[in-house]
Amino acid sequence: MGLSDALPEDYPTFLAALKVRIRQAQTRAILSVNRELILLYWQIGREIMERQEQEGWGSKVIDRLSDDLRKEFPDVRGFSPRNLKYMRSFAEAWPDPEFVQRAAAQIPWFHPCVIHESGYHGG
Repeated sequence: MGLSDALPEDYPTFLAALKVRIRQAQTRAILSVNRELILLYWQIGREIMERQEQEGWGSKVIDRLSDDLRKEFPDVRGFSPRNLKYMRSFAEAWPDPEFVQRAAAQIPWFHPCVIHESGYHGG
C-alpha cells in the first residue's frame, strides 16, 4: 500500500466532524424552510380572511383557489380546501405578524403543529 493510499490516523475524527457539520446544516435548512412555510401559510390565510371580509369570498372561491394552486404546484401538498381554511383560521387566531414571525423563528416544531395535509393538528 503506497503512502497516498493509506488513511491518516485522524481520518475517523475528521469524518465524524464532517458528518456532524452536514447534519447540522441539513437541520438548519429544514428549519429555515419550515419557518418560510409558516409565514407563507399565515400570509395566504390572512389574504383569504381579508378577501372574505371585504369581497364576500365563499366556499366556491376557496375550492377554485385550491384547484388552481394544486394544478400549478402538483408536487406541493397542503393546498386542499380544508388546509386553506386552516390557514385562514391560523391567521385569524394569530393576527399579529410580528408574533407569528418570532414564533416561527423560535419554535422548530411549530410548522407540523399548525398545518398538515391530513388536517389541523394544533392546539
